[in-house]
Amino acid sequence: MGKKNTNNAPRFRKTEDKDPSGPKFSINRLVSSLCRPDAGVAADLKKLAQDQELPSRQEVAETVEILRSVIFPGYFGFSDLHEENIQFHIGYQLDHVRRILQAQIRRGLSFSDKYACKSAADCDKKAQAITDAFLSKLPEVKRLLLLDVMATYDGDPAAENHDEVIFCYPGILAITNYRLAHELNLLGVPVIPRMITEAAHSATGIDIHPGAVIGESFFIDHGTGIVIGETCIIGNHVRIYQGVTLGAKSFQLDDEGNPVRGVPRHPIVEDDVTIYSGATILGRVTIGRGSVIGGNVWLVKSVPPNSRISQIRSREETTKMEKEGFNM
Repeated sequence: MGKKNTNNAPRFRKTEDKDPSGPKFSINRLVSSLCRPDAGVAADLKKLAQDQELPSRQEVAETVEILRSVIFPGYFGFSDLHEENIQFHIGYQLDHVRRILQAQIRRGLSFSDKYACKSAADCDKKAQAITDAFLSKLPEVKRLLLLDVMATYDGDPAAENHDEVIFCYPGILAITNYRLAHELNLLGVPVIPRMITEAAHSATGIDIHPGAVIGESFFIDHGTGIVIGETCIIGNHVRIYQGVTLGAKSFQLDDEGNPVRGVPRHPIVEDDVTIYSGATILGRVTIGRGSVIGGNVWLVKSVPPNSRISQIRSREETTKMEKEGFNM
């Protein structure tokens, strides 16, 4: 009889080392696979077919910060400003940002079918014209933002002063990015407007599409989780609290099953409307002037001016309005 195994340690049969993933790993094979163009999904990726550079996230972010320091001098960027040097400071910053922004717009135009450049010189010329047109809008953007600051201060008793609102409030940061991006969007600049609003989205949780139209004295309180869709139209003196969604209920499809783009599909919010936290308003509906939409309300129907819609009454009001024929 053989000896008994007195060792409690388990026995292992010696086997040859094998790669559990199959064939021997090859960097070259992996690189070739990743570089191979895929049909369908990646067929329209212009970066793969063109040699131009995309706009730089870093340069676009720098542009926004410079513009913020021009609109609110002393609050952002160089803080040691006074009457004797402020004009020099703003002039220098505008000259600097003009060169950066023009280069980034030129990169963006290279990927736009709408602004197809005939040559590099043609692209530079278009980028310069767009940049100058955008910069000429800055006084109006500043006027709107100062009204937004005052609306925020008037709407929030916790605000100590206008300085605190400008320097600290996420709503003002998001609205500033939106108003800059919106002007670029109106000028047909591709890619960059969305980069600007998405940077604010990442920083604040407030997602405003640059295509939305927003009037004067806009107040966002707290802000986290707010979504404002591309075709929203928002009037003057509107207040929106955290978690509000102004979204699309559905979208049209073309004959091939693809979404039809550019069709109005988001809400219209008229002047002097307040929308409290967690409310969801979907589709091309109209919230009448002076209405108050309560927290956590779900709306897919229009409401007349001066409505008061609460969570409990939402279903009753919707049914009543449907009977009265008030429906967009």
